[in-house]
Amino acid sequence: MKEKPRVFPAPVRLEYRASAGRGLSRFLASLLEGRIVGQRCPQCAKVYVPSRGACPSCGVALGGDVAVSDGGTLVSFCVVNIPLADRSLPLPYVYGSVLLDGADIPFPHLLQGLPVAEVRMGLRVRAEWVPPEERRPSLESIRCFRPTGEPDAAFEDYEEHL
Repeated sequence: MKEKPRVFPAPVRLEYRASAGRGLSRFLASLLEGRIVGQRCPQCAKVYVPSRGACPSCGVALGGDVAVSDGGTLVSFCVVNIPLADRSLPLPYVYGSVLLDGADIPFPHLLQGLPVAEVRMGLRVRAEWVPPEERRPSLESIRCFRPTGEPDAAFEDYEEHL
C-alpha cells in the first residue's frame, strides 16, 4: 500500500460517566503501588487481570484479589504503522497481549525495547513502570513492557490461555 492513510477532522463529542466498580478499582489502585492484582473465579480458578467482576465462563462473582507478576509472555502482537493521537511514539511500534505470570488471560499493552523485526510470540517481557510520583490509577502507570532476556516460552506453555 503506497498511499498514506487519509486523515481528516471529524468533530465528535461524547459525554459519559463511567464507574470502575470494586474489582477494577482495586486493580487501578494496585497500579499506583507498582503492582498488579487480578481476581480468581471460585469455580474454574482462572485469574482475570484486570478484574471483570464476574467470570465470563462460569457466570459467578470473582473471589478475592490475587497478586500476579509484572512479567510474562508475549502471546500475540500487532505492528502499528499509524500515529496515535496524543502520543508521540516513533513508527512503527508494537502493541501486544502479555500473559502475566499468575494470570489466565492476556493483558494488552505497548511493547518496546527491541526492533520490530525481532518481536515474536513467546518473548518474555516485564513491565517498565513510570516513577512512583508520576503514577495514577491508570494503565499509563506502566510505561511499556520490555524484553527480559530470558529464554522464550514454548507455545505449549501458554496455548491454553489463548
